[in-house]
Formats: sequence, C-alpha cells, structure tokens
Amino acid sequence: MIPRYSRPDMVAIWSPETKFRIWFEIEAHACDALADLGVIPKEAAQTIWEKGGAATFDIDRIDEIERETKHDVIAFLTHLAEIVGPDARFVHQGMTSSDVLDTCFNVQLVKATDLLLKDMEDLLAAIKRRAFEHKDTVTIGRSHGIHAEPVTFGLKMAQAYAEFDRCKTRLLNAREEIATCAISGAVGTFANIDPLVEEHVAKAMGLQAEPVSTQVIPRDRHAMYFATLGVIASSIERLATEIRHLQRTEVLEAEEYFSKGQKGSSAMPHKRNPVLTENLTGLARLVRMSTVPAMENVALWHERDISHSSVERMIGPDTTVTLDFALARLTGVIDKLVVYPDRMVGNMDRLGGLVHSQRILLALTQAGSSREDAYRLVQRNAMKVWDSYQVSGDAKVDFLTELLNDADVRKYLSETEIRERFDLGYHTKHVDTIFKRVFGEG
Repeated sequence: MIPRYSRPDMVAIWSPETKFRIWFEIEAHACDALADLGVIPKEAAQTIWEKGGAATFDIDRIDEIERETKHDVIAFLTHLAEIVGPDARFVHQGMTSSDVLDTCFNVQLVKATDLLLKDMEDLLAAIKRRAFEHKDTVTIGRSHGIHAEPVTFGLKMAQAYAEFDRCKTRLLNAREEIATCAISGAVGTFANIDPLVEEHVAKAMGLQAEPVSTQVIPRDRHAMYFATLGVIASSIERLATEIRHLQRTEVLEAEEYFSKGQKGSSAMPHKRNPVLTENLTGLARLVRMSTVPAMENVALWHERDISHSSVERMIGPDTTVTLDFALARLTGVIDKLVVYPDRMVGNMDRLGGLVHSQRILLALTQAGSSREDAYRLVQRNAMKVWDSYQVSGDAKVDFLTELLNDADVRKYLSETEIRERFDLGYHTKHVDTIFKRVFGEG
C-alpha cells in the first residue's frame, strides 16, 4: 500500500485511528450488553462510553505499551484504562483478543466493500454510456488475435458491462458472507460471556453473529472474500488487455486519452503508450496475489492459532486499497477512451472481404454442396487474399471478385447470391437483442 496507488477514503479505513476506534466500539457495545445482563454496573458502561467515546487514542502511547507487553490488544486496553479510569476493569469481561480482532477486521472489510461497490457502480455507468454510444460502431471481432467476423464496439463494451455486473453480484455476496461477528470468548464456548452479548454487538456493528466461531471467525469466509476480489481484478485485466491491443500502432482502433503536455517516452518524443491499462494489468496481479495466502489461512490449528494474523494485516489493506484504485483508474480510462470508427472499418477492409467467408460457406451447403467441398472452395479463394495481404500489408486480391470468377463456386451460387453474402448489416442484426439482455428494456 503506497500513496501512488492509494485513495484516501479507502486508506482511512485501515488507519490505526480507525482500527482503535472500532476496537473501542466493540468493547463499549459489549459493556452495554453486559450491563443489561447485570454483569457490570450500568454506570460503568455509561462512563466507558462517555470517556472513551470522547477520547483521541494516542497511537504512540499504545505502541509504547505494546513494546513492553508484546500484545496489541492488551496495549490498547491498558491505554483505554488510562483514559476511562477505575471503571475500565469492566471492559473485556469474558472476552478474548480474537473477539476484538476478528470482529474489527470484518467491520473494516465491510466498510471497504461498500467503497468497492460504489467504485463498481461508477465503472458500470461509464461502460454503459460508451456501449450505447458505440452500439452500432462496426469493428472486426478477433479470435486468436486474427480477424474473425464483424461485431460492434458497443458489443465489446456490453460484454464488459455484463462481466462487471456479475462481479458486483459476487461482491455483494462476499460482503454478506464476511459480515459476521464473534464475541464468544476463549475457544468459542461462551463459558465466560453470554451469547446475548455477541448478538448485541453484532447488531450494533451491522453484522451477523457467527454461528460457530471456535474463538476465531472461520477463515473460509475470508478466503471466499479475497477470491472474489481476485476475480474482479482478472476482469479488470481482461478489459485493460483489450484496450492495450486496440492501441497497438498496427491496430489503433482505440487509445487512452493523451492529455496536453503528457509525455510518452523519455527517449522518443513521438510515443503515446497505453500506460494506464498496463498499470492496471500490474495492479490486477497484486490483487490476485492475496488469494492464495487467504486460502491457506483456512487451515488453522484446532480452535485457534495466529498464523493468519500477519497475512491479514497485509492483504486486508493492500488488496482493498489496490482494487479501489484500480477500479477508479479503469473508470477514468473508459470514460475518456478515444475511439476511431473509421480506423475500425479500414482495418476490417484490409483483408479484402474475408470476414464474410462463413456466409459463403453456409450458402454453398444450402445450395447443395457438401460441407467438405464448400470449405475447400471458400478456403482456396480466401488463401489467395491472405497471400496478397501477407506480401503488402493490404489485400491486393478481392475475395468477392475471386468468388465471382470461380466456376466451381458459380455452379452453386449466382452473382446476386454471392454479393448478398457481403452485407455487414447481417452480422449486427441482433445487437439490439443482446443489449436488451445486458441492459434490460429501454
């Protein structure tokens, strides 16, 4: 987590100040429940809220205590006692450190998720706008990086929208799964604290009580959470990679916005590089990096160990901060993406009409040719076009002309029937249907 790839709202969630404030709220809400149960005096619970709630926790002082105690929760509780006074003896009654740490971590993940969901909404809005803007902008579809058949640039954006909409649904599910609370005491048996305390704290913190905490909240929840973030990162990289390919000099059908005064290279003044989408590819790798250790955290010893702790102290902030930044950056890229429709048509035309080969193949089979013979007839004419393209970079042989001059093809198809198969509109006739599936009616 470095400032270059961080945004302040997400960073704030993981600050020591925020963490200790959440720790205090967990302890104070537990005191309220304990007071209601008659375990501690109501006046003590009130004092804890009044003094602790108004306090600014001294991070340096907590660190100083921890250097001696070698225990972060004890260091915090000691500092809280310095603030609250004698009534602090009622804090943490029947609780264990994991009750505070795990519940706090999940609160932070929920808060982080809410920011990521807002990021997702902004990205979806940008993609949708560009999808409708270019719904009918014809471009070539590629398989294996090679020209295949026509699509529209709007369909490329619609695909991205549908993918990120699925990501949003997964993130909502991950939020629900991670939003649990554990206030169950040592080894999770509630021996020294009533389960009603956990229920009270969970409700106050916007969480659900963990059914069986075994002293720690089960880490399969966290594994699924970070796996979800990893999938979102992969979707970011998929779209970023598409843009990077489209910006290549030989393609140049779209490119990142290049601002006035921007420099592309320290050595070559002519350069305009896809730096933002390359950056997104790298950030996606960092986000995915957290998925394996999160899964390895599931296998803890017996009721509790802390092998997961060091992992989560790093991947919690690093992954959510990085993903937050990446989603915002991708939104900016899509919002300002420069699209070149004329270049798209020009690139498609460079192969001399080969994009219509399947239509001729199907027409021949429908006219009585075997599929094998039809494929052979179409391919032998297509290869003439390919050979001319490979020599000059533009097809000097026209596919339509070759077909019209091929006597074997003409045994099955008339000139009109052949020409009819070169209609671009045929390939885009169902764009509206796809858009309705993705974006709904209207």
